[in-house]
Amino acid sequence: MASVTVSTVRIGSRSAALKLSGPASFALLVSMAVTFLAAASAPTPLYGVYQGLWHFSSITSTEVFAVYALSVLGALLVGGRLSDHVGRRPVLLTAIGAQVIALVMFAGATGVDALFAARFIQGFSTGMAIGAMGAGMLDLDRIRGPRFNAVAPLVGTGVGSVVSGAFVQYLPAPTHLVYLVLLGVFTAQAVAIVLMPETVTRKPGALASLRPTFALPRALRGAVLAATPAMLAAWAMAGLYGSLGPALVHRVTGSGNHALGGSALFVLAVSGAALVMLAEDMTPRQLMLLGIAALFVGVGVTMLAANTSAVAFFLAAVVAGAGFGAAFQGALRTVVGLAAAHERAGVISVLFVVSYLAFGIPAVLAGLLVVHTGNMLTTMYIYGSAVMVLAAFAGVALLRQGARTRALEA
Repeated sequence: MASVTVSTVRIGSRSAALKLSGPASFALLVSMAVTFLAAASAPTPLYGVYQGLWHFSSITSTEVFAVYALSVLGALLVGGRLSDHVGRRPVLLTAIGAQVIALVMFAGATGVDALFAARFIQGFSTGMAIGAMGAGMLDLDRIRGPRFNAVAPLVGTGVGSVVSGAFVQYLPAPTHLVYLVLLGVFTAQAVAIVLMPETVTRKPGALASLRPTFALPRALRGAVLAATPAMLAAWAMAGLYGSLGPALVHRVTGSGNHALGGSALFVLAVSGAALVMLAEDMTPRQLMLLGIAALFVGVGVTMLAANTSAVAFFLAAVVAGAGFGAAFQGALRTVVGLAAAHERAGVISVLFVVSYLAFGIPAVLAGLLVVHTGNMLTTMYIYGSAVMVLAAFAGVALLRQGARTRALEA
């Protein structure tokens, strides 16, 4: 269990305060990344419940997701670099405060308008937190930081989906209880953030950093360009499972169980996290190539199994999840290790802008296509084929880049 150290700090004539140790602070940031992404997944299994209560159309669920995705992107563009200037702790405390407001709104929601508002605030909160959490992990541990930047979002997304589904299926007050539990977790994490030492010094330019921007230090642009195809393929595949996964699970299993509906995303997340932890000795390029190949195979088998075999479908999710973990971890390691301390939050925010665009836009389009055609399988085939083409392009780009590098070194 992460330790807590006690240090003495002079404040005028008073002294002494609890401070988290470095390992405890790192564990706290990892746990927050898991919790923020779990909270983002928690409303998804409830949309069917809300639809029954408030009688909205299926397209409303897609619109709610779109609001969340746009809000995340807006926060990444506006506030992604802020913690490089004011410190990690103030940004994280602000993000938790916004998340608490969103959870209270979810728990008290009585209509679609409240759902939209809560989702918008939740997205902005998550976008603000992503850069600060990821940069804080790198501040504390340059070796494990990239690994857990890849693992934590995966685990959070998978756990949030399946746990929320279990709340809906097996526990009372499903539209309230899961949000109240998350509210308690975030409150505890806010207290812990107060006890966490700041990992960067303040520097001027905080207000200027709030101007929406999508820019990278010149020294990192080549690395980001090399990593982008793998990130796009990985997150587009995650969008496939996030948008169509529950419906596909219900189709292949014949069960309407809400907890089972989130199982595909959970399997995807666990296998991706496991691959990241097991493949630490591979180079970033090897990881991206392995990930791209696994994405291509996993999505292809998913398409074949979606109308035939539940066993094959979940095995495909394992392969695809391993591909996501390898591709995203390789992309992160290609870039973030090169960033200086006061560049890290901004760099991570840019990477997640690319990732959320790849995740959100196809997922929204898939939702709209299902609503307009009424054919979930056709949508899945179109989406899956597009992901396979993107993975193939990413693989070719990496191989060509490797050939150019070897030619220059010869």
